[in-house]
Amino acid sequence: MGLFDKKIPVEGVNYFGKPKLPPGQYKTEKFPVLTYGDVPAISTKDWKFEVWGLVEPKAWTWDEFMKLPQTKLQADFHCVTHWSRFGDVWEGVMFRDLLKLLSIQRDAKYVIQHAFGGYTTNLPLQWMVDEDVMFVHTVNGRPLEAEHGGPMRVFTPRRYAWKGAKWIRGMEFMQKDKPGFWEVNGYSNSADPWKEERFW
Repeated sequence: MGLFDKKIPVEGVNYFGKPKLPPGQYKTEKFPVLTYGDVPAISTKDWKFEVWGLVEPKAWTWDEFMKLPQTKLQADFHCVTHWSRFGDVWEGVMFRDLLKLLSIQRDAKYVIQHAFGGYTTNLPLQWMVDEDVMFVHTVNGRPLEAEHGGPMRVFTPRRYAWKGAKWIRGMEFMQKDKPGFWEVNGYSNSADPWKEERFW
């Protein structure tokens, strides 16, 4: 049976008041792997996270990053290819908590996520603060698998999933927007699942 053969309606609203199932989506218990290019093998020993641009440059090793405030968030995951997973528990560092440790210049308005392997994606700084964006290392009590972006990925529960980079290695703070990999290839710059903003 194909992934979308069994269409399961999802009723109710999510924790921020939107219908749990966005339009055009189907519920699945699976967690399909959709990646452009090879899956990089990154050990926690070699992992490092950096910030640069309109911010005082800083860097963290894995152990240093894991000492930052940790949060658990039960939230849903929406892929632009029409499938959604529900009720997973994501664990990691909230972007808003990391932001408290940064000295950002006043004219910084956008954040570009940079991943191992060269992938980038973009979001307004204010959206990253307001929308529960998280650096995830654990899902449902288990370390995030490499094929899903481990050891660390960005999770954007209020946007389609490509707005959260797998294998995150750093963030660049900028005054002007700069579309990332999928955005320059025709995908929506805002990616709101409840407005079905899949493409430009």
